[in-house]
Amino acid sequence: MKIVLLGEAMGLFMAEEVGPISRVKHFTASIAGAEYNVAVGLARQGHTPAYCTRLGFDPMGERILDGMRENGISTDLVMQCEGEITGFMLKGSTQRGDPDIAYYRRGSAASKITPHDIDGLDLSGCGRLHVTGVFPAVSESALAATRRLVSRAQALDIPYSFDPNLRPQLWPSEKEMVSALNSLAQGAETVLPGVGEGKLLAGQDTPEGIAAFYHSMGVQNVVVKLGGEGAYFSQKGGAAGYSAGFPVEKVVDTVGAGDGFAAGVIAALAEGEPLEQAAFRGNVVGAVQVANKSDNEGLPTREQLSQVILAGHA
Repeated sequence: MKIVLLGEAMGLFMAEEVGPISRVKHFTASIAGAEYNVAVGLARQGHTPAYCTRLGFDPMGERILDGMRENGISTDLVMQCEGEITGFMLKGSTQRGDPDIAYYRRGSAASKITPHDIDGLDLSGCGRLHVTGVFPAVSESALAATRRLVSRAQALDIPYSFDPNLRPQLWPSEKEMVSALNSLAQGAETVLPGVGEGKLLAGQDTPEGIAAFYHSMGVQNVVVKLGGEGAYFSQKGGAAGYSAGFPVEKVVDTVGAGDGFAAGVIAALAEGEPLEQAAFRGNVVGAVQVANKSDNEGLPTREQLSQVILAGHA
């Protein structure tokens, strides 16, 4: 199925040694971005992601285009712009907890995307749309563009999924963040909050309460991520319950776990799987991702996914 994603893909430089980023001497180059990670995960599960973004005519932009082609991601919705730069980020290495991150994306080509750009997109043949709360936080025009794409999808009866993926540091205030992200969630077919995100956005302390909040906004499916404990899934007027976390022999890097989870859930729903099975697949893909260093290079193919499930651990 053709699945459209909107976001900012960035160059990624991963530290090869533990310590402060400012002291690291060796980095490995890759590609990052929440929506890009989801696109890679969807492609590896046999779907056709079409990634909408803006890039500069620079080496970083060319690296991202090459990465998209290598991963089976359609570049039909990519815009390249003269005189603009492609953003990048540095990621530290750590033996415990989340690694340090440094972003270099202010004023990037992607941050200047506009609703007018969205109006020019060809969405024919698109079966689903996926957006996150990351890209709308990048700039006012990015938020407006995201709203326009959601509006176009709704007009075409294209179901869309929404992952809040909070980045408080990118928003002017918490109040504005909560208002903007909940407005994007309203009307979504599927919302994928983490339990901590749900507490902030929905004002609820339990997965059941978070799900009820989004159901009251018209959301059909809510899957609340619970980290290593798995997920809580709830279908409006239908099945609800907990899907246990999938075992991981060794956690290498937690970055990208939520994106892997989203890719698993979205792929399963696109294939007509019930929400419970979608939550299970999300747990497995997320577990595989945390057992790998890169944000997306460890995301599994369908065959690898089957092997992991058979083995009983990632």
